[in-house]
Amino acid sequence: MSISSALSAGVAGLNANATRLATISDNIANSGTYGYKRATADFSSMVITTTRGAGVYSAGGVRAQAGRLIEERGGLVGTANALDLAVSGRGMLPVLPEVALGNSVSDMPLRMTTTGSFRTDSNGVLKTDTGLVLLGWPATSDGVIPTFPRDTMTGLQPVVINTNQTAGDPTTTITLGVNLPATETEVGASGDDLPLSVEYFGNLGTSESLDFTFTPTVPGAGSSNEWTMKIFDSASGGVQIGEYVLTFDDSRTAGGTLASVTEVSGGAYDAATGSLALTVFGGPLDVSIGKLGDPNGLTQLSDSFAPVSIVKNGSPVGNLTTVEVDENGLIHATYDTGFTRVLYQIPLVDVPNPNGLLSLSDQTYQVSPQSGSFFLWDAGTGPTGAIEGYAREGSTTDVAAELTSLIQTQRAYSSNAKVIQTVDEMLQETTNIKR
Repeated sequence: MSISSALSAGVAGLNANATRLATISDNIANSGTYGYKRATADFSSMVITTTRGAGVYSAGGVRAQAGRLIEERGGLVGTANALDLAVSGRGMLPVLPEVALGNSVSDMPLRMTTTGSFRTDSNGVLKTDTGLVLLGWPATSDGVIPTFPRDTMTGLQPVVINTNQTAGDPTTTITLGVNLPATETEVGASGDDLPLSVEYFGNLGTSESLDFTFTPTVPGAGSSNEWTMKIFDSASGGVQIGEYVLTFDDSRTAGGTLASVTEVSGGAYDAATGSLALTVFGGPLDVSIGKLGDPNGLTQLSDSFAPVSIVKNGSPVGNLTTVEVDENGLIHATYDTGFTRVLYQIPLVDVPNPNGLLSLSDQTYQVSPQSGSFFLWDAGTGPTGAIEGYAREGSTTDVAAELTSLIQTQRAYSSNAKVIQTVDEMLQETTNIKR
């Protein structure tokens, strides 16, 4: 009968408000937890009597549905640790429980989090104090991130950074800006060789040198504007690796710039880039001497021999000093020689319905049928935001709002208890009729 349904509705109200109270207590308890997402309890009515004009109404009560607002973002809080990471926008960091290390990553369910304070352990594994290991795509030796599948975990690896590691950066390009004296190609000049030595770094971080000799062609009359350039490699025992005949322009508009480069031996001259494709002991090495008519490469002006600009890449062996993550998720290692290197790229995980993710401990989440399938994005592309270093995401709890809800829930709980008390008194009156 309807009086019994009123009792059931009161009990349902107590249960529903107890659920809301549990979410409020969880929210308040985690108001200082980094990356915490606010829990909610939504109420929906239960209707039993659907016939109009039935004359008797049976209370259905209320049903509580708890959930978590995962797509809400907390404010970013600055820190002093370069590997404190947060996502400024949509997307999450892929992580792996420490207990799963040693297993194939592709065989594990993907877990994700919006923020974490990562530090290296004794083995160099980047993880949080709660045992969440950061995952990323490893870079090749030259700092390039290969192509990996975006809809599976294949290719993701635990990020490992050995703080005592050393690395060198071989030299692959050298740009020469050298002025040769025009007076040395005139009649009566000495014809002496002009030497130049340029340091480069080998594959093992050793210091080597390219030794250049510039020999002018002395004419019988007038000016030849011609030089013979020979190149020797110290790493090969001083063997000559190239010889070229350089002719310079003496016109009014392009005077002093290269007019032609003739290969005698060694790598070819590329007129489009102005580079010589040399091969040293450690492999290929491009030496840029300037394009034809370019005043920024080799020139022949006035009466002085002057190396005005020598630019090269590479560095000697150095020790790791700092590791930082840029907004695109690239982990950069910096060495004390000034050399920087990309070690990993951290992708961002996104799903169609973030609120449908399965919530786990330590502010981590897992894909569920309600969330939809995940996709791995480069940070800052598609719908995802940027990865911020030196930052943590704060809790989304609003303590003032939660305390207000606490008062409302307490009143609602008391009112439902009053309903049960009233039904009890009415049933007692019914019992007293027999007396």
